[in-house]
Amino acid sequence: MRLDEFIEFEANERAERRRLAAEKDYGILDHLDSFERRFEEHVSDDAVVGSVSPSIFVGRANYPNVSTGLLSPVGREERAERFETSAAWYDEGVSISDVFDRRTSLLNSTRGVDVADAGATGGVKSLGGGPAESVHDAWDGWLGVQREVAIADRPVDVEIGLDGSPDLDFDIGTEDIKTPTGPRAAARTADLGENPHVPRPVKKTLEDDDWRAEGAMTYLYRRGFDVYEINTILSAGALGQGENRRLVPTRWSITAVDDTVGQFLRGSIRDNPTVDRIEVHRNEYLGNAFWVVLVPGRWEYELVEMKSPGSIWNPDPEAGVYLAAASEGREGRTGYVEETAGAYYAARMGVLEHLDDRGRQAKALVLRHVSDDYWGPVGVWQVREAVRNAFEGERGTAETFGEAVRGVADHLPVSLGRLRRKSTMAAGLQANLGDFVDRG
Repeated sequence: MRLDEFIEFEANERAERRRLAAEKDYGILDHLDSFERRFEEHVSDDAVVGSVSPSIFVGRANYPNVSTGLLSPVGREERAERFETSAAWYDEGVSISDVFDRRTSLLNSTRGVDVADAGATGGVKSLGGGPAESVHDAWDGWLGVQREVAIADRPVDVEIGLDGSPDLDFDIGTEDIKTPTGPRAAARTADLGENPHVPRPVKKTLEDDDWRAEGAMTYLYRRGFDVYEINTILSAGALGQGENRRLVPTRWSITAVDDTVGQFLRGSIRDNPTVDRIEVHRNEYLGNAFWVVLVPGRWEYELVEMKSPGSIWNPDPEAGVYLAAASEGREGRTGYVEETAGAYYAARMGVLEHLDDRGRQAKALVLRHVSDDYWGPVGVWQVREAVRNAFEGERGTAETFGEAVRGVADHLPVSLGRLRRKSTMAAGLQANLGDFVDRG
């Protein structure tokens, strides 16, 4: 499909998706009222009865003194799997309000631990003064239950003893919109109500104390585990060499898995033939539009983000469009990406998976436009899934890279001139006076 035909086709598709999304939306306040009622019915001051935990959470604030939690969908145990972040959320077409609903419905029963000496001994000391628990050997007590939940392939029955009443705050403020979370409760104990089912490949990684975490992650990915499952296992301290295993904050584990698996895939496509023509792919989800331009040549990758005023990460309506960019060549990067953070690795995953599936390599330019419809952050999973699914369906083609970028730039919130000044890949395009008309 010629690029101009593809762009017109995509415009019509976007209009239809916006209409469907508007029909699905519902009020957050109604959700909070119903959740408060469910919570009061199921939670007492000192126990959660009949809880089912689909996942865990490890905080990063005050590291190495972190908060570790078991997440439980209070009053919705029969649908616990739907509350765990996964690729299925994209397939369902969840809205930002849906994400808010699911995340604020999870009770986070927490314990504080100190992981300062985990690198040397695996020791994790209770901040409450209790006995030390080894991350490496933790199969009983709080860390043991948390690990069992993390490595199981389905939600696990757990009974959690609480230390006092949960912290319920249903006043919606700016911070709630930015980081929607459920109520927190200090936990005294956690006991399994069943023997969790652990997949054989996960057992294999746990039993091998000499296996580095990077190799174990790649092994699980090659065995069909998605990155969502792997980052939960890593977060629980269940991967790595013996006593070097440690709890990993959830946010860090997500990026670590995307980066590690991405490096593996980059190596896999290294000697593949290149794509034979310039391709333009597009997808839009939750107020984020992605353009992916694939160009014949050896692997090269860049993500350019354009964050519109009024969007969650650029809230000032008078601020103008904020640009961020990061890139890598054939050998990858040597340091963490600051400007685009986890989105860089999540988008790269989607591109590399596509190329690996095709047995090809390419230069890849990903352009992300964050519109003011993105009023609350849902996490980098939406970046990963939007790029993964950008390659489904129709695609545009162009004769030259310049033609592709200019065709896309007409639908971006900034001028081509400003894009060229920020983008390493676009910087080499021959410019004309019209390119520098500033649209943001």
